[in-house]
Amino acid sequence: MINENKKYNLDSYKRAQRQKSGKEQAVVSRLQKIFIGMSLTATVLALILAGAFLGKRSGLSDTVIGRSAGSEATGETTDFVATFSTEATTTPFTVTESLPVNALADNYWGPLEECPDPIPYEHVPVHGIYLNAAMYLDQNLTLIENSELDSVVIDLKESDGIYYNTNNQTALSVGNGYVRNIINLPAICQECHSRGARVIGRIVCFKDPMMADAFPDRAVCDSTGQPLRFSNEGSETFLSPYDSRNWDYFIELAEEAIEMGVDEIQFDYVRFPTGSSISGNSPYFGPENEVPGKADAINRFLQTARIRIQDTLGVPLSADVFGIAVTSSLDGDLLGQDWATMGFTGVDSLCPMIYPSHYALGTYLNGRSYDTPDKYPYDIMYNALEVGSRRHDREGYSVVRPYIQAFTAAYIGAGNYMDYDYTAINDQIRAVQDAGLSEFILWNAACEYPEGNYSGNNG
Repeated sequence: MINENKKYNLDSYKRAQRQKSGKEQAVVSRLQKIFIGMSLTATVLALILAGAFLGKRSGLSDTVIGRSAGSEATGETTDFVATFSTEATTTPFTVTESLPVNALADNYWGPLEECPDPIPYEHVPVHGIYLNAAMYLDQNLTLIENSELDSVVIDLKESDGIYYNTNNQTALSVGNGYVRNIINLPAICQECHSRGARVIGRIVCFKDPMMADAFPDRAVCDSTGQPLRFSNEGSETFLSPYDSRNWDYFIELAEEAIEMGVDEIQFDYVRFPTGSSISGNSPYFGPENEVPGKADAINRFLQTARIRIQDTLGVPLSADVFGIAVTSSLDGDLLGQDWATMGFTGVDSLCPMIYPSHYALGTYLNGRSYDTPDKYPYDIMYNALEVGSRRHDREGYSVVRPYIQAFTAAYIGAGNYMDYDYTAINDQIRAVQDAGLSEFILWNAACEYPEGNYSGNNG
């Protein structure tokens, strides 16, 4: 159950938002940002003076320069400044906004919301395993009890509907078996907690054809308002990342799951559809000069979710990222996942899915070509993170927690794959550690994992 402090903050937050007009909210937002900026400046100056006096380096790093999402039409980028740290720690902390003010985004969605009383939360390092709808729960909890693993990722919502016992009215209105009630979420959380495992609730976001068909005005549409279907997405419709009603829906599910005992919320499919539409028509989100870029839409969603979940309830929020977005800004732009800026939305963690089997034959990565990438579990993981580190090794960036391939990809053809046994999985963990990171989540759709310590360089 959600504790009284979290409940109070949620109620007071919603009450405050209802009482403010859009004009008042904008004024408050500007004043608060000015106050926060002054406070941060004072803090930085104090730390610098203390560091000079003690002859040691301050905990806050020097100012870092990053890249804003910019305009999708022009491809232009602008520099922004981040002046604070959110590095992994077990000390309670709050995250302060660090993306630059985006006038186009503010005009499109309204000013970014404010949490009146942010709750400091605790970042807990994760060594997790994916369990779908709590598959083989007892077996996998036994594995956790006898290894370095400590967390489970449970599906709350997949692209085919809701898996837990939700009371969300929007979800219930979809019908057609959308709410599947496969798991009793409070009971699952209680069992995991009793055996020392944290519960991360995974919510698949914009890939939701049943919701898009039930609410076609919330789908990605062409200029005539007709929902589009995408060949690379199973010839199905896709919810629009530009529609804030979709944001509200995902956040409401997260709030409900937290009340049921979930320790962290993880958003997946936080992206735009890939490939062209079946009709050949292009998505339309509004007049060209009035619409923010794709990355702006994804970032604003994550910022909004962070405020309502992480800041308001004190519960960490993470988001999954296509592995290719870490190393290719071109692909990231198409997805709306800009690796350079996503980590400055204030979400606790980003989880890039760096699966060697997902890289094309002959992939060129960090100065080397790999004829069969799946056969190089350590090299692909390490070099992808090394390339990505040029963006994510900055003060204020979210914790990077890669998903690790824990399945054998026989489907890519004989001679192109290898068996992903414990050694292959642990090699990827070693690569994560050698790249200067410590957290990871194992992914196997079958939810069956070999016995082992999963301690990387320590065996």
